[in-house]
Amino acid sequence: MDAAKSGRNLTEVLVACVERFEPDPGPEPGTSEHTEAEFEAMAEALLREYKPKDLWVFAYGSLVWNPEFEFVERRRATAHGWHRSFCLKLTRWRGTRELPALMLALDRGGSCNGLAYRLPRRGHAEQLALLLLREIDANPPTNVPRWISVKTDSGMLRALAFVAARDGMAYAGKLPMDEVAQVLAHAAGHWGSAAQYLYRTVSMLKEQGIHDRNLWTIQRLVAEEIERSLAVASKA
Repeated sequence: MDAAKSGRNLTEVLVACVERFEPDPGPEPGTSEHTEAEFEAMAEALLREYKPKDLWVFAYGSLVWNPEFEFVERRRATAHGWHRSFCLKLTRWRGTRELPALMLALDRGGSCNGLAYRLPRRGHAEQLALLLLREIDANPPTNVPRWISVKTDSGMLRALAFVAARDGMAYAGKLPMDEVAQVLAHAAGHWGSAAQYLYRTVSMLKEQGIHDRNLWTIQRLVAEEIERSLAVASKA
């Protein structure tokens, strides 16, 4: 039976039970933060690689529910050759050194249904620099920008997406869904809990009519793990 139609689903109430904010530990040893000039140079390099008339961004995770950029059009889109995966390990933002979190990225293989946003035609370099600042995890990065092809009802588009570099320090690889759920049910950082990140992603995808079977299974497992932990705590 479909996970979305059976068992417990993650809710705002359950997320509130594990929501917390931890101090920011700063960059992982061996990494640093990019400078503003470095982000600007990366944006210019991307535009030299592909100079779009219309700048499209493919969203599959937090950009679905919190794009933080101005857009003039939004379409459902499918990226073939890539799949949505909790394959990035975070030791800040929604995790800590002691309890790392996991974040979504595009990993190779399969397909991913998401949203394509068309940004205004002005200021592409500035828009990209701000997007890179938000999305790139560290220097050197594991979540890297790449132009990919996505399919929409109106045809194929070339869009910027953030994909996992498998040789990156933060690449976690393909993990069992129950292991992913354990992490997401307990991890939190200075941006809040990993459970909140999952809940907002699942909720917005559902609102847009997008169903990811693996993601729905993970959210059910996270809900069950939170309930189990609360039951144990109540008996202590």
